[in-house]
Amino acid sequence: MCIGCRQRAQAVDLLRVVARNVGPAGFAVVRDPERRLPGRGAWLHLDRSCLSTAERRRAFGRALRVAGVPDTAALREFLHSLERQESGPAGADPVRHESRDRHEHS
Repeated sequence: MCIGCRQRAQAVDLLRVVARNVGPAGFAVVRDPERRLPGRGAWLHLDRSCLSTAERRRAFGRALRVAGVPDTAALREFLHSLERQESGPAGADPVRHESRDRHEHS
């Protein structure tokens, strides 16, 4: 179950995350793509909205059983990089724009 949107999904559609101690600063949430890191794990969709919801609800602390609010910056950057990869280098497919522009001007 995704700790952000609380929807059940297959494990292949979710990313496992765990908390790692980063010294006196507290904990950081790190991804566990191999699903082998020790410790209690939580599951999250590869979607920034699920991450934002989990942060807002403070779900990471509860799910991973850590005190305080763990740092999710590395996880946020990872999800952002995935979105950049999916959108391509220019941010959009030029063929789609051409067909849409022709359709709009007809």
